[in-house]
Amino acid sequence: MTKITFIGAGSTVFTRNLTRDILTFPLLEGTTLCLMDIDAERLDFARKAVQKTIDRGHYPAKVEATQDRGKALEKADVVITTINTHGVDIFRHDLAIPKQYSVDLNIGDTRGPAGIFRYLRTVPIMLDIVRDIERCCPDAVLLNYTNPMAMLCRTLTRESHLPIVGLCHSVQGTAEMLARWIGAPMSEITFTCAGINHMAWYTQFEWNRKDAYPLIRKAITERPEVYNEEIVRNEMFLHLDYYVTESSGHNSEYNWWFRKRPDLIEKYCTHGTGWNPGVYGYIVTENLRRRENWREDTRKWLESDEPISLERGHEFAAYIINALLGGEPFEFYGNVPNTGLVENLPQNACVEVPVWASRKGFSPVHVGKLPPQCAVLTYLSSSIEEMAVEAALTGDPRLVFQAIAHDPLTAAVLSLAEIREMVNRMFEQNRAYLPQFKAFRV
Repeated sequence: MTKITFIGAGSTVFTRNLTRDILTFPLLEGTTLCLMDIDAERLDFARKAVQKTIDRGHYPAKVEATQDRGKALEKADVVITTINTHGVDIFRHDLAIPKQYSVDLNIGDTRGPAGIFRYLRTVPIMLDIVRDIERCCPDAVLLNYTNPMAMLCRTLTRESHLPIVGLCHSVQGTAEMLARWIGAPMSEITFTCAGINHMAWYTQFEWNRKDAYPLIRKAITERPEVYNEEIVRNEMFLHLDYYVTESSGHNSEYNWWFRKRPDLIEKYCTHGTGWNPGVYGYIVTENLRRRENWREDTRKWLESDEPISLERGHEFAAYIINALLGGEPFEFYGNVPNTGLVENLPQNACVEVPVWASRKGFSPVHVGKLPPQCAVLTYLSSSIEEMAVEAALTGDPRLVFQAIAHDPLTAAVLSLAEIREMVNRMFEQNRAYLPQFKAFRV
């Protein structure tokens, strides 16, 4: 019997949707689903949600729940990490302190000053999890959903020989959006995408084997509702000629062009659909909303007698696990070490490329070079991530400062002395959560 362990299973909606997808595969319908979370209340809700899915589908699967990580990992075949460390009350300072220095962030969970400090807080816990996997289930595969994706996966693959892949929704989500804009069914779309997490580029996007970029450009320039749906990314495409993954909220933070002045934020970052900056950024506002509503929302779902959908969704992890256990091989976009896969990005850095999963394991696909106008920004961001990883593993606070000093948005707004002051304040705020550092000033 296959055992799949969820670390951070208290994300009830994600956990129940992923387990639903897993159980639709005949190879996996008898799986033991082991849920682990440090929050006992959330863990109990997740267990009940998974049990409801098992009961409604009459599956021979079994669900277990524990707060003991070692017990959860014992004899696991696959480990899925979806942890959220320390919560919004800590994370909100990652956005509030830069905002006081006019570095106006929107989400802040991936890169830049907020993303780097989120990574620094998260990486000790993720390394502890990996060490426990090596001890309790050394033959297991690790599928990571935790952000900041690229920096965490780079650290874990550098420090461990476990098979590790990072998974994100942005590649397939953006492809579906572009297909919708041009009226194409996804079954007729093919594409190649490569780069780093949240900054991968569709080097090819075809409809029935014909270049679909002219149709995408036409939709953006001639239909205001399409332009307004993703203003930042659409501006990037119109000027750089290739479309980038992840949302405008994220991408507005990753470059020099959209958030360095209030008038640019007003023009590009507060209108159209999908924008909700909030006081401390969209992600803080959304997390606060979810914290207030999750109990009621979960209770309603558990107590409802309405039929629940047992149809398979599109979450990569279920297809990957099925393929690894001998089912149909599956191609997906994953975050893996750059072993020459993207030729003009740093060697061994974490890149997002096509990967095949099969009984043989993971087989990343060589993509070649990114277009130069895409490679410039991507290489810089990847190099900054490399600096942050080195800083975390060596406990060097000065290297953290130097990484943030090269962040495009931060550097467009602040001087080096101002960045140093800001980073010192962020270190002081996070002192209790950074055991890998002996010094907290740069």
